[in-house]
Amino acid sequence: MSDGVLDEAYERLHRTGPEFEGWLSNHGPMAVEALVRHGHQQRVHRWLDDYLGRLDELPRGLHPIDDWRSALGDPKRAGDWLTYFDGQLREHPWRAVLGTWWPRLLPGIAAGATHGVIRVGHAVRALDSADENPLRLAELGQALGYWAARWQPIPGTDQLLAGNPEQSGTSDVDVAAALAGVPRIDDQTGGIRDRLGRLPDVPRWEPALAALRPARSPAEAQRGLTTLVHRAGLDYLRFGHTNPVMLVHAVTAPTAVLRTLPALDRALWAPSLTAAWAATAAMTSVYAPADSIAPPTVAPATPAEVFARAARHGDEHVVKLADAILDAYAASGDDRLLIAPGYAGQLI
Repeated sequence: MSDGVLDEAYERLHRTGPEFEGWLSNHGPMAVEALVRHGHQQRVHRWLDDYLGRLDELPRGLHPIDDWRSALGDPKRAGDWLTYFDGQLREHPWRAVLGTWWPRLLPGIAAGATHGVIRVGHAVRALDSADENPLRLAELGQALGYWAARWQPIPGTDQLLAGNPEQSGTSDVDVAAALAGVPRIDDQTGGIRDRLGRLPDVPRWEPALAALRPARSPAEAQRGLTTLVHRAGLDYLRFGHTNPVMLVHAVTAPTAVLRTLPALDRALWAPSLTAAWAATAAMTSVYAPADSIAPPTVAPATPAEVFARAARHGDEHVVKLADAILDAYAASGDDRLLIAPGYAGQLI
């Protein structure tokens, strides 16, 4: 990651806004970080040449962020939030800024269809592996600013995050069983904001959300997140055919949280699992069908081949899913996971 290609890519991308065409997320910073991470630097600038043409300019600010609570979740303040975090990261160590804002942003993990947290996860990984140069700090600032501007809670999550892990959660349901128990909204039409708005009308939603026992230690939270990414990757094989793009985020959102853990105070790990679980459960509820299909049969491939195929495919969701799946495979050794990126490439 030290050859400068990622920094060059960031320099090009930081002239653009975090969204385009109204509210579609700018995937550029996430995709190029994944390409460089897996040794495909030679593809980055050609990929950007094609991608940059669809993006909007960097938004202008209205006025400085003073009362952050009132500005949270206001997309019209996106330019203000970007300026605010740029200043914070110039004045304070990035881990301190992240540590202050992570618990404030975490309840709004649905921001930008979970792209706020996903972009932060990629930015933290880039910073953790290299010198804290201005371009990588600026990328973290843009990621945090986007999350703040699009901050959006998942119904029912606030009660879970406010609970005491030592006292709440009497059940001992594992991740696989909890995911299997997630109910589906009846009307799976419209965009994610419309779909999330239907969750409170699902009688079984909040009990299902509370089914996963809260982590009682940082180590347990890390194990829970690792298992969540693993199970979500396998579920993509069963449900991805219905919405192959949006169901990618059931995998990539908890992956981003898991990647960020090492940069956080360990006291934040348990609530991080809670929020990541809510994100995956919500994406499953609003996009996955009630009935699954048999996983596809795909020729075996090495992890390097899996990512190389995704890079050749070029779609940003395929690239990011391959990146997340390889993390899950490294942790679990489950060969079934390696099918998912190729399957996504067929569907998208």
